[in-house]
Amino acid sequence: MASHRRLRLRLLLLAATLAAAAAAVAGVEEEEAFCGVESMPDAATLRPDRLTVLLSGYSERRLPLLRAIAGAYAAHPLVLAVVVLWSNPSTPDSLLSSFPPAVTLHRTASASLNSRFLPHPSIRTAAVAVADDDVLPDAAALSFAFAAWQQRARPGTLVGFFPRSHHLDLARGRWAYGAAARQQARYSMVLTKLLVLGAGLLREYSCSPELAAARAVVDRERNCEDILMNFVAAEESGEGPVLVEAGSIRDWGDPRNDDADAGAGAGGEEMKAVGLSSTGGAAHWEKRGDCITEFHRLLGRMPLRYSYGKVVAAAGGEQALCSKRGRLVRCDQELL
Repeated sequence: MASHRRLRLRLLLLAATLAAAAAAVAGVEEEEAFCGVESMPDAATLRPDRLTVLLSGYSERRLPLLRAIAGAYAAHPLVLAVVVLWSNPSTPDSLLSSFPPAVTLHRTASASLNSRFLPHPSIRTAAVAVADDDVLPDAAALSFAFAAWQQRARPGTLVGFFPRSHHLDLARGRWAYGAAARQQARYSMVLTKLLVLGAGLLREYSCSPELAAARAVVDRERNCEDILMNFVAAEESGEGPVLVEAGSIRDWGDPRNDDADAGAGAGGEEMKAVGLSSTGGAAHWEKRGDCITEFHRLLGRMPLRYSYGKVVAAAGGEQALCSKRGRLVRCDQELL
């Protein structure tokens, strides 16, 4: 009996290994297809006055919310196109219907987090907004971020709403990942929960042979694709990202949502638990520090640069909105 259990366990491990290998091969083949010269748009033809939105999706339970978010983006006057990159290969086609007509759905070849930065051939704008499937800015927030990106108009510029930082842990001889330093208003990364970047960064991230080993780290850890994009952008620009504050952003995935009113047919706790990337408290932050250290080792340099301050549309504080006791309030607001 024990020998049968051991054999079954070995077979399961072998199947998992083969599945992971197949997914990796599929992801590489997809990257190669999107990175060919024939798929490269002429930069001179990319529209500077409009945005393309890339939405990442994986959880079938989030599909009602994803459809609503995609429709809201498509209705924004500055958005030329919305592309949903669906990264769950096991989802039946029948579940992926009913997206608004203005939304393009692309099923990626694997569940790789690297797929969220695929240089999709439908992109016809110089700027791209990359967003999660549980975050929605209001019209003012998206417009302001795009305007901030246009004002910089430099290769490699990242404009985002959610800052993070890194520092050298001298005692352990490694890089550490953490929240932005509020006292100094210092940060070195912005999360891809919602950011605006140049279309060229998607191709650099997905197609650069030098980044192949780093992309493999993302696949192995199921994490850190946003950190790697910040590496790519800082390498291109020689500068840190731009933090903006404007309007409001509904964030269904924020852990400060304290009730089941997640909207669009999913409970609050479910919304926090069905994402694709690995999470888990302190271990999550530790893992992301490991990613920074590994990316530094693989590239042989540390391109991340610190930024200070932020570009603000109007006086305010916390931008993210959470559901608390049945009310939609700023996530940092404590209800009495």
